[in-house]
Amino acid sequence: MNVRVLLFASLRERVGKGEIELDLEPGINVAEFKQMLSSNFPEHQPLIERALVSVNRDFAFDHDIIPEEAEIGLFPPVSGGSEPLTICQVTTDLIDLNALVADITTTTTGAVCVFTGIVRGKTSRGTERETVLLEYEAYLPMAEVKMRQVADEIRAQWPAVEGIVIVQRIGRLNAGTPTVIIACSASHRDTGVFEAARYGIDRLKEIVPIWKKEVGSQGEVWIEGEYVPQEGD
Repeated sequence: MNVRVLLFASLRERVGKGEIELDLEPGINVAEFKQMLSSNFPEHQPLIERALVSVNRDFAFDHDIIPEEAEIGLFPPVSGGSEPLTICQVTTDLIDLNALVADITTTTTGAVCVFTGIVRGKTSRGTERETVLLEYEAYLPMAEVKMRQVADEIRAQWPAVEGIVIVQRIGRLNAGTPTVIIACSASHRDTGVFEAARYGIDRLKEIVPIWKKEVGSQGEVWIEGEYVPQEGD
């Protein structure tokens, strides 16, 4: 059976292409698929073994059977339904913080908590280094699906939250540029909007397939996360 395999971030660069087509034996599971891929690309076996796998734009696990004509995503660990006031988007455009806050502000809104990430030009944590730019890459269809899942999880934990914004910018972004915004609106500040926004950015970095490459005087390196999704993520 024929499947389409999409490669992202360091895997795409190492293999030299972003997409391959493979013929698999019917009934093969994810673990067997990764073993077969490691045999085809033995020089990349360490990367493949620790790679995450998605099947038809959702996380897949070792025992899951791969269906015919599946779209398989293979990527390193990443560093729901729609609501009227839910904005989930991956974009190459400038992030307009004021416009997005206005989009989740209604006549009952009395508080909006906003987190925005910025490209840091100098890192002092650990080894000190300077960053010229960050290059962000995303598995677009799956990323927006997972963003909506994060929004649904926020609403389940903080039902007083009215509006949610989760927007990530991708492409080559210079130091000082906003890269992401998480915003939650509610009627009052003591309804959980602070905690909800913090949860949103933490969860985005766990399950939304977005990666960044750090470019600086020391060279270029993909920054990979450590969180490994569990069933249910």
